[in-house]
Amino acid sequence: MPLRCGLIGRPQCGKTTVFNAITSAHASMFDAAETHRATVAIPDPRVQELVNLYRPAKVSPSCLDLVDIPGLEEGATSEGGRGSKLLTHIKESDVLIHVVRCFENGHAAVDAIHDVEIIDLELMSADSQTLERKIERIAKRVKSGDKDAVRESEDCQRVLNRLHEGLPARRQNLSESEKASVFECTLMSLKPVLYVANVDGPESLASDSVEALTAYGEREGSETVAVCGRDEADISELPEEDRQAFLEELGLHEPSVERIIHAAYRELGLVDFFTAGEKEVHVWTCKAGSTAPAAAGKIHTDMERGFIRMEVIAYDDLMEHGSEDAVAKAGKQRLEGKEYLIRDGDIVVVRFSPSR
Repeated sequence: MPLRCGLIGRPQCGKTTVFNAITSAHASMFDAAETHRATVAIPDPRVQELVNLYRPAKVSPSCLDLVDIPGLEEGATSEGGRGSKLLTHIKESDVLIHVVRCFENGHAAVDAIHDVEIIDLELMSADSQTLERKIERIAKRVKSGDKDAVRESEDCQRVLNRLHEGLPARRQNLSESEKASVFECTLMSLKPVLYVANVDGPESLASDSVEALTAYGEREGSETVAVCGRDEADISELPEEDRQAFLEELGLHEPSVERIIHAAYRELGLVDFFTAGEKEVHVWTCKAGSTAPAAAGKIHTDMERGFIRMEVIAYDDLMEHGSEDAVAKAGKQRLEGKEYLIRDGDIVVVRFSPSR
């Protein structure tokens, strides 16, 4: 399943420009009422090395699913507001990519933190409505003395009270009970956030606005990536072989899509592992710290249910020795059981008992 990212921000923050820089989708920046979607392969140089080694008939990279919704203004998520409908597009996002204007636009002064807080207020407004509806929905069960309903209602009310105090759910250090009680609500202010500081040129990559946004993100444990959205959108339209030279002129070693994806992986604590052979090289993504059976379940649920063992080769060992046979002769191929924690870059074969 692709990594799902929701692109949010205020009007005129350059959000669609950043969307184009990431996806090369050439989405129009003049249809502000429209939602844009694109799916792109996640760049990983290891995939090409595995392709060179195995010469597979098929390659299945990990993918990024990106949805860009129109900019949100104050009051957009009030009852019946247009923003409430727009936000449904990102309810299922794994991470929110919050694009923040850090450039002059001739209309309003740059105030990155104010812009972030406006969006947070809209997310919290929508979440408040969701929680209020749940509390109302279980009120009869609460009155009847249902202990689970009482606990859920109290948990939801505590989260709601803190939202009213201006504290997004992701900053509330929710207890396990509170997390369970609000789980079905899919709170948007609980989702991990990656801030993208959109600047007007390489000379602004370390501007006061970027530094302020970076410090703001650090206080809540969120990462900030500075991008030259307009320049990188232009570069994304060039032939691939010409892009690196232009990026280096901007003082960048990798395009925004790679920097944003790497940051999103860190934000979500994700790792990639591989299955590889003549038929297919396939990238799989799971949470860091996943056990071997849980990782195998990403390939097929039967593999998790009937897991026996996992044959593992580290990517670096395979590249060093040049083949699976050479890795095995060097004693670097491992047999791992149910307690093994998957590592980034593992190349695996799963042995399992098929369900009947």
